[in-house]
Amino acid sequence: MTREEVDRWLERYVAAWKSNDPEQIGDLFSEEARYRYWPGDEPRVGREAIVSAWLGEGDEPGTFEASYSCWALDGSRAVASGMSTYTVPEDVVYDNVFLLVFDDDGRCAEFTEVYLKRPQPS
Repeated sequence: MTREEVDRWLERYVAAWKSNDPEQIGDLFSEEARYRYWPGDEPRVGREAIVSAWLGEGDEPGTFEASYSCWALDGSRAVASGMSTYTVPEDVVYDNVFLLVFDDDGRCAEFTEVYLKRPQPS
C-alpha cells in the first residue's frame, strides 16, 4: 500500500458510509475482515457481518460530513486520522483515528476505530 492508496480507500469509505450501499460497503473489506468500533470491542468478523452492522447501526445520509487521511504507513498497516461532524440532531464533532491492515487486493482486513467527542464550546 502507498499513502495515496490508503487515502483513496478512505475516500471510498466515506462515500460508502454516505450512500449506505451494501455493495460499496462490502467492497472495502476482505471476506474475513475484522472490524472494531473501539479497541476493546469484540470484532464484527466477515464482510457480511460488517455490512449488516453498518446498515443496522448506520447514520442517516445527509446528517454528517467526514474527512480522513493517512497519517502513517508501514507496509500493509496504516494509521489514519480525521474528523466526523454531525449536524443532526445537533452539531457534534468527533476526532477519529483508524488502525488499518490491508490485504494484497487493497481491501481492509482489520479495522479498529478510536474516537473522541470534542467538548462543546461554552
